[in-house]
Amino acid sequence: MSLTDDRFITLAHGNGGRFMRALIEELFARHLANPDLDTEADAACLSLPPGDVLMTTDGFTVQPLEFPGGDIGSLAVHGTVNDLAVSGAEPVYLGLDAFIEEGFEIACLDRLVASMARAAAAVGVRVVCGDVKVLPRGEAGGIYFATTGIGVRPAGVRLGVRRVQAGDAVLVSGPVGDHGTAVLLAREQFGLRGDLQSDSASVLPLTRALLDMPGLRFMRDPTRGGLATVAHEIIRASGLRMRLRETDVPVREPVRGVCEMLGYDPLFLACEGRVVAVVAAADAAAALAAWRGLPDGAGAAVIGRLEAGEPGLVLETALGGERLIEELEDDPLPRIC
Repeated sequence: MSLTDDRFITLAHGNGGRFMRALIEELFARHLANPDLDTEADAACLSLPPGDVLMTTDGFTVQPLEFPGGDIGSLAVHGTVNDLAVSGAEPVYLGLDAFIEEGFEIACLDRLVASMARAAAAVGVRVVCGDVKVLPRGEAGGIYFATTGIGVRPAGVRLGVRRVQAGDAVLVSGPVGDHGTAVLLAREQFGLRGDLQSDSASVLPLTRALLDMPGLRFMRDPTRGGLATVAHEIIRASGLRMRLRETDVPVREPVRGVCEMLGYDPLFLACEGRVVAVVAAADAAAALAAWRGLPDGAGAAVIGRLEAGEPGLVLETALGGERLIEELEDDPLPRIC
């Protein structure tokens, strides 16, 4: 029996027998095939270039599964690749686990895996191993992906939140909150609709542009919890105070409008294709120019600085005042990743 004879995933597609073999070979391997993918082996045999080997892992759940600007398939690749990229590594390999709910439409699964394959090919990373589990109906939100990424960082490159210093500049590579708002609008909740696109993308061009800069201290992609959560991570590790200028933080008008209507703060909304960087003040102008010379960095901005003093995140408001931004504790936003 061929997979094309079925319309929906059944528990038999996860039982280790011929239905599962058909699912892996006719769908996953068809899209993700590469010289290092052996569906008959229990482990992948890999070769890595010289340098420091970095590994990361992540899980992905989003509703809706397909949204303007992306889907859970491309998101799984971008999210994992980006974690390696902001650590200074070149992504090389991915491992993939798929958790699929019984009754899931096979045509939708085909689209998601095809999207994943396109995203992986675009950044030159190979999916080399994986697993499929089918969960009984009602025990999952359609489909979840878990990924493991392996990359190589040039020897001698050292980045980390504990390297930041008082006086350093804080930059962001583009408008914040696009992904969180796009997913929210795609759900058509609260009577809101819009055509805002998610920023889901590989940040490799952005990280490569700064990697040789001597004053580069730290990079992070502001996903769950957004820009403010990355800022608090820096503050906790460094013991410094961070000042952000509200007028310099790039926010698109649709994002700002949704936040004003629903009481959200764009500083806490997720991005999936942005980078927050901390660089020495002397290198801030060069870093900004490097980013603005790239298509995905055209909206980059220097948004603040680190300074000695009582640790905390201070927002200098557009009205000339100051507001202390507390760390996120509850979950006031709809889950979007």
